[in-house]
Amino acid sequence: MRVLVHGSELAAATAAAALSSVGHQVEWIPHRSLPWPSLRNAEWLAREPELNDHLEAGCQTGTLRILDPTGDTPTESDLDILWLALAPDQRQDAEALVEHVAERQSTPVVVVNNSTFPVGTTEQFESRLGHVGQVAMALPDMLEEGRAWQVFTRPSRWLLGCEDEEASRQVRELLRAFNRRSNNFQLMPRRAAELTKLAINGMLATRISYMNEIAGLADTLGVDVEHVRLGMGADTRIGYEYLYPGCGFGGPNFSRDLMRLADVQSASGRASALLDRVLDINEHKKETLFRKLWSHFNGQLEGRTVAIWGVAFKPGTTRIDHAPVLTLLEALWAQGVKVRLHDPAALATLEAEIGSHPLMTLCHEDPYQACEGADALMLVTEWKCYWNPDWRRLGDMLGERLVLDGRNIFDPAYVAARGLTYRGIGRRADP
Repeated sequence: MRVLVHGSELAAATAAAALSSVGHQVEWIPHRSLPWPSLRNAEWLAREPELNDHLEAGCQTGTLRILDPTGDTPTESDLDILWLALAPDQRQDAEALVEHVAERQSTPVVVVNNSTFPVGTTEQFESRLGHVGQVAMALPDMLEEGRAWQVFTRPSRWLLGCEDEEASRQVRELLRAFNRRSNNFQLMPRRAAELTKLAINGMLATRISYMNEIAGLADTLGVDVEHVRLGMGADTRIGYEYLYPGCGFGGPNFSRDLMRLADVQSASGRASALLDRVLDINEHKKETLFRKLWSHFNGQLEGRTVAIWGVAFKPGTTRIDHAPVLTLLEALWAQGVKVRLHDPAALATLEAEIGSHPLMTLCHEDPYQACEGADALMLVTEWKCYWNPDWRRLGDMLGERLVLDGRNIFDPAYVAARGLTYRGIGRRADP
């Protein structure tokens, strides 16, 4: 099929690479805010497993053509598929491209809305199409950063929002190479698909925030929250997924999907006290390690030094959008605390975001460099390189021998047996 992909999101890059890899003729126009010369050097794209290799392979075989949004124009032949994978604030650009394609197209085309726009946008795209065979359908972006290629090419499900049978067949054919093992399409109306994507992330966020609330209660009652988590997860009605308490979630897609869901609720006149509480809990949790530090030192923090392991909002990415570390840094600096940070991938992103700071030192060599002269260690992002540190070495380096585990990846009893004070999320142990 002849496919035009538009956008500079991870979803656009993945679609362009995957569709061209199975023989479709794909032209990809990144958004003008991030054209290919800039996008190809983006750290988050470079770290996405397999993706760049497949983009290069598509360009070499000729099944993929990457265009300059400020100069190049798509091939004049009619399209079969217009794939839109743009950021939420780029909706007007999507509308303009839909109208442009509709004007020049003489044959049927299917517009695939792979963006997170307001519920009902897909129907509005279709209203801008002129031909009776031109249809817009919703295919919400379900990718996960760090696993985008795997999720797209081996999907567990596709949410296919479409009321037109022929358009549905067209998209099934487009994605047939990734749907051979079993039929992973869930067919539903367009608005239902758009809302389902937001509802899924709302539910996941609710589980996380609920578990964080339980972790806070466990702290107060002197209960190890790990026992509670295992007991809850063993109930088949609940399961173990997204029951890990922590110091808050972030990320560009998850966070803005929640805000989009909140906007949908507000616009409908049905404001959600539950969703508002979920978001409040998450913001509150981003300061939980700071509060534990404050409590340990009885508020006497000025002049102290803290090591932080992990800057990215999750392992496997360089992104820090809405990351807990940003809130944590503000709280620490407000008390005059010096911070030494290590992250295997995201330090450059942090430096570009906040610049230099007199109380901040970026440590690029190894995690232990961040602990030099530190009173305490905060674990914020659970990169695998942090899971099994040299505890004897850490005990010698940390002045107050305090470990604050924001992801509960360490064994409290093991850490305490090595002579360190451990404080996690709903977990604690003394030397």
